[in-house]
Amino acid sequence: MDKIAVFPGSFDPITIGHESVILRALDLFDKIIIAVGHNENKKVFFSLTLRLSMIADVFADNPKIEVTHFEGLTVDFCKRVGAKYILRGLRTSADFEFERAIAQVNKAMYQEIESVFMLTLPEHTSINSTIVREILRYGGDASQFLPQSIDLKKYLASPPAPLR
Repeated sequence: MDKIAVFPGSFDPITIGHESVILRALDLFDKIIIAVGHNENKKVFFSLTLRLSMIADVFADNPKIEVTHFEGLTVDFCKRVGAKYILRGLRTSADFEFERAIAQVNKAMYQEIESVFMLTLPEHTSINSTIVREILRYGGDASQFLPQSIDLKKYLASPPAPLR
């Protein structure tokens, strides 16, 4: 049986921190599904289509990585795709507390699921999608915080999704 992990998130946009966690986790799993979730509480900058395209561009040469999207509960998505692991990156102790609570609830709802936490590299601790979005929103250069394969001109040529 394959060891399948789901790495859920909004990835608006994907950062070098996300990329690092995913690449470092490849040795642990047979397949990683990067699942772009819909979160009613988040205001998106890039459309779902652009986020999926960005992520697919970053991992285009890796057959162990699948990119998709989902709505609803992460554990329900994991059941649908046969994943027994949820992969999450931790930057800070606050991340740990937040992710621990979610992992415990997920485990209560789906006994077979295991949450796997990976620490971000120290140089990525301060990077998050919210900060990167703000840099982009105000015309700043965020390229140092994004995977090298992302051509910002390509993605910023399309108008960002309206704020909700």
